[in-house]
Amino acid sequence: MKYNWQLPDWPGFRYELAEIEGSLLDFVDRAGLVSGSVQALPESEQNNAIADQMIVEALKTSEIEGEVLSRPDVASSIRNGLGLNSPHHPVRDRASAGAAELMLAVRSNWGGDLSDAVLLDWHRALMQGANNVTVGKWRSHVEPMQVVELTLGEPNVLYEAPPSAIVPAEMKGFVEWFNASRGQIRHAPIRAGLAHLYFESVHPFEDGNGRIGRALAEKALFQGMGRPLLLSLSQAIEADKSSYYASLQRAQCSNEVTDWLRYFVKMLLRALDDAQSRIEFVLKKTAFFDRYREALSERQLKVVRRMLDAGPSGFEGGVNASKYQRLTGVSKPTATRDLQELMQQGVLSSIGGGRSTRYELNL
Repeated sequence: MKYNWQLPDWPGFRYELAEIEGSLLDFVDRAGLVSGSVQALPESEQNNAIADQMIVEALKTSEIEGEVLSRPDVASSIRNGLGLNSPHHPVRDRASAGAAELMLAVRSNWGGDLSDAVLLDWHRALMQGANNVTVGKWRSHVEPMQVVELTLGEPNVLYEAPPSAIVPAEMKGFVEWFNASRGQIRHAPIRAGLAHLYFESVHPFEDGNGRIGRALAEKALFQGMGRPLLLSLSQAIEADKSSYYASLQRAQCSNEVTDWLRYFVKMLLRALDDAQSRIEFVLKKTAFFDRYREALSERQLKVVRRMLDAGPSGFEGGVNASKYQRLTGVSKPTATRDLQELMQQGVLSSIGGGRSTRYELNL
């Protein structure tokens, strides 16, 4: 089987837009709706909404690769970088700091041209603290760069990237294409989808290709729309990773990529819907605090904040007396009494009964 880069028309991607024209129009409409919703927030909440979305993207792009980061460290890094923490909060986990630094670099210089230097800087930022990985350089090992899955204990090669010896030339072509395509490809989602596919097909680094490839898709989207968007590609991808990998694998076997672009635009629409839900959640969160801030004790506020920090999906499993104890350090009778008071005030609603009773925020 030949891969896309081995075909004579590489990288001459071909596609038909007729089938996805409606989705492209939907993308523009929904992106406008999200931007309008952000503008309707108070300035402080706008900044918090941006930070929250960047935190989600940093966490989810790593989860796709099987890496679980420290959420507090990611949040502190991003909020430090946006100037929202004064003084800066300490960050202990270097991997979390690296993921956050990549997010900040993409958003702060979204309009600038791409170059080898930019990509290598991104890689150095992302991989800080990584062991046994060549950082800030294209891969150079002689062994094939393969994407492999285990089937019944046996390795199954899903994709093999170009050999390391030709990576510098391939990346020269990619960077030139990325910058030139900005004025040639009218639809931002199409350019973003092609950029991600092209980069992942070259697979220029020993590690970090998926995370940097998704960052490139965001940069292309921002440039195409003329502004940074509030969305998380990785959250939408991570929700159905099998479809992402299957679509990418099929696309890397041909330079006719209509099916890939259909998948990619559909994923972007899901990302915008998720972003709109998060903004609506920010509005509810603000109104919720305005209503109850003065009525709650410090420990009750601490638990409520932790539940709200979990976002629209909520505090996993709700909160019960045991969780409340762990979060506040109070006795079980005090935890039970606090939870009952919160329910009577309308802050929480109960689910289940007896020993399995748990509580969720009544937003």
